Amino acid sequence: MKSILVVEDEAVIRSALKRLLERNDYSVQEAGSVAEATNKFRLSDFGLVISDLRLPGAPGTDLIRLAGNTPVLIMTSYASLRSAVDSMKMGAVDYIAKPFDHDDMLNAVKRIIAQTKADNEQQPVAAGSPIDGIVGRCSAMTQLQKGIHKVAPTDSTVLILGETGTGKELVAKAVHGESRRAAKPIVCVNCAAIPETLIESELFGYEKGAFTGANTNRSGLIEAADGGTLFLDEIGELPLEAQARLLRFIQEGEIRRIGSTESIKVDVRLISATHRDLQTLSAQQKFRQDLFYRINVFSLKLPPLRERGKDVLDLADTIITKKALLLNVRSKALAPETIQAIMTYSWPGNVRELENAIERALIMCDSDTLGLEHLGIDLQLIDTESDDDGSNDGSAQTRGRKVSQFATEPNEDLSLEDYFQHFILEHQDTMSETELAQKLGVSRKCLWERRQRFGIPRKKASSNGGQSKLA
Repeated sequence: MKSILVVEDEAVIRSALKRLLERNDYSVQEAGSVAEATNKFRLSDFGLVISDLRLPGAPGTDLIRLAGNTPVLIMTSYASLRSAVDSMKMGAVDYIAKPFDHDDMLNAVKRIIAQTKADNEQQPVAAGSPIDGIVGRCSAMTQLQKGIHKVAPTDSTVLILGETGTGKELVAKAVHGESRRAAKPIVCVNCAAIPETLIESELFGYEKGAFTGANTNRSGLIEAADGGTLFLDEIGELPLEAQARLLRFIQEGEIRRIGSTESIKVDVRLISATHRDLQTLSAQQKFRQDLFYRINVFSLKLPPLRERGKDVLDLADTIITKKALLLNVRSKALAPETIQAIMTYSWPGNVRELENAIERALIMCDSDTLGLEHLGIDLQLIDTESDDDGSNDGSAQTRGRKVSQFATEPNEDLSLEDYFQHFILEHQDTMSETELAQKLGVSRKCLWERRQRFGIPRKKASSNGGQSKLA
C-alpha cells in the first residue's frame, strides 16, 4: 500500500494522527509545512495527503495543485462553511473538522484510498487529448472521452445512452468531429419532435405525387447527410414502419424515397441516442430487436449530473464564462451557499437545467456574486425520498423558506460542528430525518451518529402527529 503524508504544524496532533493511522496498518510520513513536505518528499509517491488548512507559510490548499493526481484531504479547526467549500472547489477530495472523531477519519481515509484505487484501475491513461466542449474529470466522463477517441475514427454505428439534458448531441458531434467525415455535414434529427405521419418523408424523402401535397421531388435528411453523419436523437420514439426502412438503410447502405421504385446509394454514418431502455422496448415489441442490434455496435453512456461529483462545479464555472459573454454581462463568482446547493441539488434536467439556472442567475444578479436566490431552483427537489417514520409536519412552503433563509445568511465564523448543531436544532421540527441528512450532505446513519455525539436525540412523533417525546 502507498503511504500517507500528514502535513500538520502542531506536533501533538501530527503525532496522534500518525499513531492512529499506523495502528490501522497505514504507512505514514509527516511534515510541518508545505515547504517541508515538498522539499523532503515527492508527493506523487503517496496514496493520500492529509493536510491542515492553516500552516506556517503557504496554506495547505497549495498541496492540491502540487500533489497532481494524489488526493488531498483537508482538515481544519477553522472549518467555516466558506473555507470547506473553497477547499473542495480547489480540488480537495474531502475535508474533515478538528477535533476529528477517530472513526470519521479512518472511514474517510479508507473510502478515499479505495476510490482512488478503483479510479486508477478503471482509468488507464486516456488515448488522445481532452475533447473540446466536454467538461468532466469524474471516472464516467474519463471513460466516455476514451470511448469517443476509440470509436470516432471508425465507421461503426454508435448508440449514446443518457438521461434528457446530459449532452447526447454534444457527444455525437464530438464523435463526428474526430472522424474522417469531419469535413462533411452532421445532420441532427430529433425523432420525438417530428409527427409520426411525417417522419418517413423527412428521413427518406419523396417523389412528386407520392401523396397529397407532394408537388415536387424532395430529398430526405439521410441524403442530406451523404458523406457525413446522421444523428438520430430519441430513436426510441421512431415508429415501427420507419424502423423497418432505417434497418434496410443500415444493412444495404441505400434508401428509397417514398413513391419511388429506385434505390439511392448513400454513404452515411449513423449515430443514435436515447434516454429509454431499448431492450425493454424490444421485449414489448415497441422497438425492433434486429434494429437494436444494428445500432448498438458501440455504446457510449453519459452519466446524470447528480452522479458526476465535483464536475458540476467545473461545469458551472464554464457555463458562467460562456453565458456571461453571450449576455454581455460581467462574469460572476458563486457564493458558498450557492455552491452547496448546486452540489446537493439532484438536477433532474441535468446539464441543460444547470445552463438555464445559471443564465437566469446572471440576468437576475446585480452584484458580483451569484446567490442561491438567483438560481431559482426548487430546494424541495433536493429530497425526493419520503421519511420512513412519517414524521414530516410543516408545509413544503415553510420548509423551503426556512432552508433558504438559513442558507443565504451563513455565519462566516461558524464551525462545521456548530453548523451541524445549529441546522439540526433549527429545522428538526419542520423537516424529516431524510431531509435533514440530504440538506447537510450526509447519510441518515451519519446524521444519527452526529446526533449521539452532540447529545441531540431524535424526536419521536406522538400518536396525535405532533413531536412531543424525545428518543
